[in-house]
Order: sequence, then structure tokens, then C-alpha cells
Amino acid sequence: MLPGDRPSRMRRALHALEGLSVGDAFGERFFVAPEIVEQMTASRTVPPAPWAYTDDTEMATSVVDVLDAHGGVDQDALAGAFARRYARDPRRGYGGGAHDILQALGRGTSWRVASREAFGGMGSLGNGGAMRVAPVGAYFADDLDAVVEHARASAEVTHAHPDGQAGAIAAALAAAYACRWRAGGGAYAGRELFDVVLARTPRSRTREVIERAAKLGLGEEVEVAMWALGTGSKVTAADTVPFSLWCAARHLGDFEEALWTTVSGLGDRDTTCAIVGGIVALSCDPTAIPAAWLASREMPRRDMAGSA
Repeated sequence: MLPGDRPSRMRRALHALEGLSVGDAFGERFFVAPEIVEQMTASRTVPPAPWAYTDDTEMATSVVDVLDAHGGVDQDALAGAFARRYARDPRRGYGGGAHDILQALGRGTSWRVASREAFGGMGSLGNGGAMRVAPVGAYFADDLDAVVEHARASAEVTHAHPDGQAGAIAAALAAAYACRWRAGGGAYAGRELFDVVLARTPRSRTREVIERAAKLGLGEEVEVAMWALGTGSKVTAADTVPFSLWCAARHLGDFEEALWTTVSGLGDRDTTCAIVGGIVALSCDPTAIPAAWLASREMPRRDMAGSA
């Protein structure tokens, strides 16, 4: 049984942030020609330092600050933290829709309005809610109902569309499962990750593709998974989260191989690696993240903006 006290929850959330940020910065270094990625992954050639992180880590750090300050996802505090970090450094690779929403928040627009009005009133169904949510799944890993509640809340600040929220819920549940997998000594099959995710992820296009991922053998070639699931090239939750969960389930307990497999899928490399890194780190001892990778990665800067 995982402890539910706040210090234990924060230790798990910070561990998720570590894995997420390394994955994000690692994946960002692979935006090169596909044939070069193939050569690097085949030879396990680690990209040269430094590894700068992207908006994935920036937003995940805000999530961690808010969890620390409030014991959960306070949406007003999270919107404020997102806006302040964006104002300080808007050139972290934010997507066009994120720029619009975060600029609106900075002008004082309510997140309820900015999120709902995005994309012509449809709301975002992108992968941004999922890329930053592993710390939420880690924090509430002892309570899966709370994982769903707070993952949805964390996504809703920028992703009003149900699909964007479903992606965040699925990724958070996978992170929670990884914590439980480690606590159980790796006694469960990685495939059971999909059982936990599908039991609580709401009906959506994202869920439909996760169902497809669950039926795909974990021993399949990566190219088969890329073809069947997508790898984030459309930057939607449905096109990103299922492949990321498949990679995570395939490599629970092995952080390095999880990221090498994920980045070989090309697509939205920093985001798929951030999602997988955040999940798989939770299935491992902290020492599973190579020290050289940690030294190469730009250190996330917490500022406790969530307490403001």
C-alpha cells in the first residue's frame, strides 16, 4: 500500500518531474533527420550536452509547485503559475494554441474563458495536458479516484476539450500504476497498466486508440506501434498518449530503454519522451536515471509560484 501523507506524495511527484524533465530534454535533442535518429538509437549514441528542456518541463514544474503549495490541483493557482512562467520565458517551444491561451491569462482573462474559447470555441484536444501530468499521478498514486479528479482539473486550465482531458487522465493513471508496480516489486505484468488506465479514462477518441494499444503486443516492432497508434506528429492527445503508454508498459523498470524506444518513434519527440520518462521513472529506483543524463539536462527551476 502506498503512503498517502503529503511528504511521501511530494517525494513521488518530484521523482516524476525528474524523469519527465530528463525525457523532455533528451527527446528535444533528437529533432534531426530520421536517418540520424535511426543511427543514434541503433548505436545508443547519447546526444551531446547541454540538453535544454521545453514547455513540457516548464508546465510540469508549475504543476509540482501547485501540488506542494495546495495539496492538490488548485486551478486558479495553476493558471497563474503557467502565465508567470510563460511571461518569463515564452520561447520554450509552446504550441500556437498555448501561446494564445497563456497570453490571455497574462492579460487577466479567466482560464475558464481562455481555455473554452481556444480553437474556435472547441477547446484544445492537444497533448499538453498529458505531457505535464505525471507528477499528479505520482502524488495521488494511493487514490486512483483522486488521480482522475486532479488530472482532469490540471488539464482543464488549458484544455477544455474532453479529449485533451482524457489524455491527461490516462497518462496520470499510468504514472500512478508505475508507482504501484514499483511498490509491488515489479510483480505485475506491464500489460496491466492498460487495465488500470482503461478502467477510469472517459470515453473519447484518445481512449479508443488506447484500447488499440492495449491489444498490441508489447513485443511488436516499434514501426508497427507507430503505424497503429501514431507518435504525436498531429500533436493531439489521441495521436500521442497511446503510443507513449505502449512504450512505458513495454519498458517498466528500465528508464534508458524506455526512452530509446520512444525516441525511435520520431513524432513529437520531446513530448512522447516526457510522458514516458515521467511514467517509467516512477517504476524505477531514482538511480535508474543515468547520472550523465542528469548532468546533461538543464535543471528545472522551481519557484513555488503555486503559493501565490
